[in-house]
Amino acid sequence: MEEELLIRIGELQDLDVLVNFNQAMADETEGRKLTLEIVTAGVKTLLENPNLGFYLLAEKNGEVAGTLMVTTEWSDWHNGLYWWIQSVYIRPEFRRQGVYHQLYNFVKDKAKQEQDELKIWGFRLYVESQNMVAQKTYESLGMKETSYKIYEEKL
Repeated sequence: MEEELLIRIGELQDLDVLVNFNQAMADETEGRKLTLEIVTAGVKTLLENPNLGFYLLAEKNGEVAGTLMVTTEWSDWHNGLYWWIQSVYIRPEFRRQGVYHQLYNFVKDKAKQEQDELKIWGFRLYVESQNMVAQKTYESLGMKETSYKIYEEKL
């Protein structure tokens, strides 16, 4: 019998799968090869410092089907936090089966549970401008495109 999808918070024991999923996501979406040592250190730092954010893992039949990371941004305009959804990766064989939908619902439920303590205002994410499939998925879950563009300067 097929098991239900289990959503859980990432732990240090998940380091390797999170690193692998980050590398796969960067390659598939941007054609970028992430440096193993750097991405491993980055994932490990977040796992060891929950004040920076958290990872979620979706498991089905004992396999990790998908992951995402949540980090925070303080909004002085709202006196609250935005939760940024990042590093979303669903393994190809689990796509279009509602895995991201369940991960996103878990994020929303967790935010509601922590609302009084953390003052969570909303959710944000960025997506590659050409990734129409992901954009349609986010829109189908109630997210809306904003008028903001992202700029960056690397040091």
